[in-house]
Amino acid sequence: MSFTSFLWEIGNISNKSSRKRHRLRRGQAHINPEASFSSSPGSPGSSTVQIEQRKWANLPPELLLDIIQRVEQREQCWPGRRDVVACASVCRSWREITKDIVKTPELCGFLTFPISLKQPGPRDTPIQCFIRRERATSTFRLYMGLSPGELSKLLLAAKRVRRATGTDFVISLVGDDFSRSSNKYVGKLRSNFLGTKFNIFDSQPSTDSTVCSSCELCRKTHPGKVAPRVTTSNHNTAKISYELNILRTRGPRRMQCIMNSIPVSAIEEGGTAPTPTAFTNCLDEHSSPLLDSAGRRPQVGSTSRSMQNVPLVLKNKAPRWHEQLQCWCLNFKGRVTVASVKNFQLVAAVEPSENVTITEQENVILQFGKIGKDIFTMDYCYPLSAFQAFAICLSSFDTKPIAVQNAFCFT
Repeated sequence: MSFTSFLWEIGNISNKSSRKRHRLRRGQAHINPEASFSSSPGSPGSSTVQIEQRKWANLPPELLLDIIQRVEQREQCWPGRRDVVACASVCRSWREITKDIVKTPELCGFLTFPISLKQPGPRDTPIQCFIRRERATSTFRLYMGLSPGELSKLLLAAKRVRRATGTDFVISLVGDDFSRSSNKYVGKLRSNFLGTKFNIFDSQPSTDSTVCSSCELCRKTHPGKVAPRVTTSNHNTAKISYELNILRTRGPRRMQCIMNSIPVSAIEEGGTAPTPTAFTNCLDEHSSPLLDSAGRRPQVGSTSRSMQNVPLVLKNKAPRWHEQLQCWCLNFKGRVTVASVKNFQLVAAVEPSENVTITEQENVILQFGKIGKDIFTMDYCYPLSAFQAFAICLSSFDTKPIAVQNAFCFT
């Protein structure tokens, strides 16, 4: 059997499994696969799909490891990378090996599983995406790719919901389900009435050890009882603020992002950013451990502070004024082609006492710019995730009535 035929057969098995699950959801009786195999493998009640999956599950681990490694190394972009996901859908043994082989975006620069959207991007080369705005439906779709003309994959979608006190951007994994009770819900962005201050809420808590331990405590409190249905909760992971320009002095929009879930030590030499490995749920409503109740940076002792408790602060990179064009200019390296007030680049805002090199301070962590009427590019890298970068870019689409309207130009 050729390698292409092998992948095709895996896809057929995955499709049969999905159709079987669909029939079960429509009311057919569920048969326990383990029970059916243990009782009588050849009985009429046994599933052909389960038998086929059992055959693939019995492959020697060395052969299975080599197969999945070849698939993972061969497919480096979508839609070809769909074969890697298909390998993880065959059975439990395949899934565990695939999860061990596929690295995080920080290490490989690829987006494979949905959890990759919550993990930090690569350190060196940014992941290039674009956002398509649909005015009629007030939705925004994030795609992975260099331009809309290429075959791209939908990563995230957001829907703008206007309220009396502000605006919500509900973020989902799909473009047709924005319910908070859905398992496709990943978070939201909420603004104030003026659209100058925003909060990013994540559907799952950060990977802080105190949070994880409290979740484990909740699960171990009543071991004999059935666990209640876990409702989706929101955890404040970042704050975005746009500076008011009441006097309308000449200058671009000024914004600041306080990443509550990312410590400033993540961008130091040898530092690491929180990296979730799976989607989790926790009923605990907690404030960010990186900010106090007043939203200030906590102090440790009289003269020193713990770098692990200091949140990373991002600010827009200062542009230069072009006298001939009469506009502010930034170097977007060819990724932005239309001058717009929404264009921005974010860099780390650090204090002299923090051990961050000059090169790291000048590194563009997030870049957002316009290339068409309703098409925008979004390039992000470590320590931001695709979800965090998308939420920050969404804040640029909300109302800023007092903000200055001088446009950016690309260079």
